[in-house]
Amino acid sequence: MTIRTVETKPIAGQKPGTSGLRKKTAAFMAPGYLENFVQAIFDGTGGAKGKTYVLGGDGRFFGREAAGTILRMMAANGAARAVVGRGALLSTPAASHLIRLRKADGGIILSASHNPGGPEGDFGVKFNTPNGGPAPEPVTEAIFAATGALSRYLISDAPSPDLSAEGIFDLDGMPVEVVDPVADYQALMERLFDFGALRALFASGFTMRFDAMHAVTGPYATAILEGALGAPAGTVMNGAPSEDFGGGHPDPNPVWAKPLVDLVMGPDAPDFAAASDGDGDRNMILGRGLYVTPSDSLAVLAANAAAAPGYAGGLKGIARSMPTSRAADDVAAALGVPAFETPTGWKFFGNLLDAGMATICGEESAGTGSDHVREKDGLWAVLLWLSILAKERKPVSEVMAAHWRRFGRRYYSRHDYEGIDSDAAAEMMAALKARLPSLPGATFGGLTVEAADDFAYADPTDGSVTAGQGVRVSFAGGARAVFRLSGTGTEGATLRVYLERYAPPDGDHGEETQAALAAVIAAAEDIAGIAARTGRSAPDVMT
Repeated sequence: MTIRTVETKPIAGQKPGTSGLRKKTAAFMAPGYLENFVQAIFDGTGGAKGKTYVLGGDGRFFGREAAGTILRMMAANGAARAVVGRGALLSTPAASHLIRLRKADGGIILSASHNPGGPEGDFGVKFNTPNGGPAPEPVTEAIFAATGALSRYLISDAPSPDLSAEGIFDLDGMPVEVVDPVADYQALMERLFDFGALRALFASGFTMRFDAMHAVTGPYATAILEGALGAPAGTVMNGAPSEDFGGGHPDPNPVWAKPLVDLVMGPDAPDFAAASDGDGDRNMILGRGLYVTPSDSLAVLAANAAAAPGYAGGLKGIARSMPTSRAADDVAAALGVPAFETPTGWKFFGNLLDAGMATICGEESAGTGSDHVREKDGLWAVLLWLSILAKERKPVSEVMAAHWRRFGRRYYSRHDYEGIDSDAAAEMMAALKARLPSLPGATFGGLTVEAADDFAYADPTDGSVTAGQGVRVSFAGGARAVFRLSGTGTEGATLRVYLERYAPPDGDHGEETQAALAAVIAAAEDIAGIAARTGRSAPDVMT
C-alpha cells in the first residue's frame, strides 16, 4: 500500500447543489481543490471503506485526469471496488443505471451538464446516491459541512490504471473495473423499446438527424441508432466527444443547435431530428418544419408511452416541475392517473419514482425521463418518440395536431430578463408577493385572476415542505403566468416569466405562439410592473 495523508485546509465556496459542484475548470485544477471536495464526499457520506462506486463523465477537458485522481483517492480511503466507463466516459443516465444495476453505494459524475467545456470553460463533480439519483439536500449539506472541517485528504501514490481499455485492474489493492460505457445502457433500452419495430421504421426510408453536439451521447447514439437500429451512417451529427465540445455550447436548444434547426426548417429536412446535451440528460425534439417545446414533448410521451413495450402496462403517475406547462396535467386527467407539480430539481421526481407514484417526469428546461433511471435521459426521450412515430407512421406535425385535438393546446413560452439590477429584481418580487392576496377576482389585460400564490411543495413521500419556489398566477380559461428569480451576482439577476394559455380541443391550434400569448404577456406586465421596476421593455430571450 502506498497511501499518503496530505495536510490541507478548508477551501471556501465548495457548496454543492443537487447538480453537484460546478466551477471554472481552472478552479478544479488548482492544487488540492478537487482532492478536498472528493474527500468531503467520502467524509460526508460515512466514509468510503468497503464501498463500491461508479465513476465517469461527459468527456470534457480535465475529465480523465480528475478520474485518475479520484480513483487513487477511492483506493486510499478503502473503497472495495470502482466501476469506470472506458475513457472515463459515462452519460449521466447511463451512470444512474450502472449504479442501480451494480447495487453500488453511489457514483461520482464528472460533468457540468450543458455548460461549455475546455480550459476556459466549466467543470463539475456530482455525487449520486445508491438509488442512482442526485444527492438530496441532507446529503449535499453533509458534504458541504465536511468541506469546512477538512484537515487532510488521503490519496494513493500508485499510478491510476489505463482507462482506455476494458478489464479489471488493481490499484493499490482496489479492483478498478473499466467497462464499455454504452453496453449496459443499450441493454436497458432494448428491454424498454421494440428495436425490431424501430429497425423497420428506418428500413422504410424514414430519415433522421441526431446532433450529439460533440458530447457524450455521440457513442450512445451511434451504437444504438446507426448500429442496432440500422439508421444510415451520418444520422448522428457531431458524434465524437470533444474536450471543449467542438468549441460550442452543448445545450440542446434552438440557439446552440441552430444548424439542426435550420436543417429541419429547410427544403431537405429529415422526417425527425433531435439533440442532446453535454452529459446526455437533456433533449430537443424537432419534426420537419416544427420545433416541439419540452412541455409538449413531455405530454406527448406520457399520452403515447404504451407505444413502447416497457410502458404497455400503463403509467402510475406523471410529474412535472412547477414552471412547466400544464399539458402533462391534461394527459394525466384523461388517463386517470395522478399529476404531480414539483419544484425544479430532479430529486423531487426521484422521491416519487422511488415510491412508485410516478412513471414519467419532465421539466420545461428540456429534461424528460422515467422510472428506468433516476436522472433525466435525453436518448431515452428520442427512442420513445421514435416508438410513437413507428406506431403512428405519421409526421411529427400530425402527431402534434392529433394530440392537440384530443387534449387541447397549451401555448407556452418563457421570457428571460437577464442581467437586471439585483435590488430592483428583489424589490419587484417582494412587491408581487405582497399583492398576492388582492389578485384573485381582479382583471388584467382582459384576463381575470382565479388564484395566486407563492408556490410551496409538500412532498407526498416524506412530508417535507419546500417553499418560495415562484409566484403562480392563474387566470380564468386556463391561462397562467409564473414569475421566478434565478440567481444574483456581479452580473445582476435573471427574471424568468413563464406564460401559458389554453386552447381547448376544438379551439385554434395554429396561432403563432407569442401572438397567442399576447393577453397573458400584457397581464403579466400589468401585475408585476416589470418595465417600470427593471427598466426593461422586452425580454432578452424568448423560448
